[in-house]
Amino acid sequence: MFDRRLVGKTISRIAAASAEQITQELLSDVPLQARVVGVTGAPGAGKSTLIGRLAAHRLRRAAALAILAIDPSSPLSNGSVLGDRIRMGSISEDPRVFIRSLPSRSAQDGLTENTAEIIAALDSFNFDEILVETVGVGQSAYAVRTLVDVEILVLTPCTGDYVQAMKAGIMETADIYVVNKADLPGADRVAADVLAVLQHRTNMPPVIQVRIDDAHGLMQLSAAMDRCFAAQSTPGIRQDRRRALRRFMTQKLIERRLHAVLHGLPDRIWNDPLSDCYRRAMKEVISTLAR
Repeated sequence: MFDRRLVGKTISRIAAASAEQITQELLSDVPLQARVVGVTGAPGAGKSTLIGRLAAHRLRRAAALAILAIDPSSPLSNGSVLGDRIRMGSISEDPRVFIRSLPSRSAQDGLTENTAEIIAALDSFNFDEILVETVGVGQSAYAVRTLVDVEILVLTPCTGDYVQAMKAGIMETADIYVVNKADLPGADRVAADVLAVLQHRTNMPPVIQVRIDDAHGLMQLSAAMDRCFAAQSTPGIRQDRRRALRRFMTQKLIERRLHAVLHGLPDRIWNDPLSDCYRRAMKEVISTLAR
């Protein structure tokens, strides 16, 4: 069993680390063992409650399970209401479960800073599965796709127009589509809309309706996850994912270093012509990255 205090301290340290600290002190390789699941969707779709029920079901076979829940940060105060644990019910007290809520901070992709490094750290503690709940997202926030083995997109009834709006973005990336709160009117319509959007895909992903008063949909979801894990277990697919994840982690670190360099430049240089601003900024970026 994992050391809860040590896991918590490790996550806190990585979550607060700068890009320089990550590269100089905390850089670890991509996750290799744990099965990583991303749960994403619009605000109010019931992601936290669904994760709580799903985790309780998955614990029947998992020795240890980690949940990383990301909440939006205020653009004014940087504060965040980290209330996901409340919606996860009795599993929050289960000794086999580690739950950590984190603010999104400056991240704009539904994740938080250093998400990939946090997942890698959780993997080092030998969790069987890691569930990542994104901030409530819209059409283009699908960065979680690169970080996980299986991506679950959660929708709710009465979101037919929203499904159409998302079809060019996040609707294209998920492995499993869940119509949550399917006891409400309109669930069949949303499922039909999703199937219509996905009809061009070579391998049609499952579209599953989940109800709070019936475990059948939850069991279907868990079985669909197992099928996805099995399909992605070949050495070639695993290696492709490792390469994509290393590229993503490298890109994010460079972007953060770039942001820090630009933020540190004196205000007076922005009075210069754009071409001069660009050359000055690039000189600083190259000098910083070379160190």
